[in-house]
Amino acid sequence: MRRRTLLAGGAAAGATAVLAGYRGREHAEEPVIPSGPVGDERVEPRRSLTRGRTVDFYTAVPAGHGSGRGLPVCLVLHDASATAADFPRLGLGRFLSDAVRRGAPPFVLAGATGGELFWRPSGGDDPQRMIREEVPFWCRARGFDTSRRVAWGCSMGGYGALLLAEAYPGFLRAVAALSPAVQPGDDVFVAARQLRPTPVGLWCGRQDDLYPDVRALARALPTPPIAGSYADGGHDFGYWSRCIPAAFAFLAGALRR
Repeated sequence: MRRRTLLAGGAAAGATAVLAGYRGREHAEEPVIPSGPVGDERVEPRRSLTRGRTVDFYTAVPAGHGSGRGLPVCLVLHDASATAADFPRLGLGRFLSDAVRRGAPPFVLAGATGGELFWRPSGGDDPQRMIREEVPFWCRARGFDTSRRVAWGCSMGGYGALLLAEAYPGFLRAVAALSPAVQPGDDVFVAARQLRPTPVGLWCGRQDDLYPDVRALARALPTPPIAGSYADGGHDFGYWSRCIPAAFAFLAGALRR
């Protein structure tokens, strides 16, 4: 399978993800991160048996909701230029608190470092199994309601979230994919019909080279995306930061059902 090469990089105080070889780098905008409070946000080490190593386990609870006990879970999958340890500096906890302040039903964020394997198994390293089995187990130990699950991801993480929903239909109530790193013929396209039971939201910047492929994926889905947009923007966190509020609102609605 052809796969574009991803490189770690950053701009805008370390908050801009860079996808090597893609347009949009010169159009990168400063991220727009809410200035409100952060709730209980943690990055803790966990031993992952499915990955064969210790990984960073990230969780965030919206401000005003204590430890988050009883709240449903949004699995967050990082892109190739970040790890779960980067989520606090990217402001995900602030975006979460802001979404709830604006009226979204409360939920928690949870994710772990999956490496650069596009959330697919490679030898004895299986980040997809980690996000499906171990992360929910770690969440249950914190008292979160893992019977209600959605997923969010950008770039490689968007690809991984869609792939997870395809591999396990019904496991997720919805997927929000921001600029997912897809292309016709890859695993996500081949198994697109498996997304029939899962509501999908797609966002992509019009100056991103992924834009034609994301639009092609939207046409290949068994049912059209029920959320998302295609605004001016490149493949960077400046653009993604403008999409997160709508993506979190969409996911919160799916968790309420």
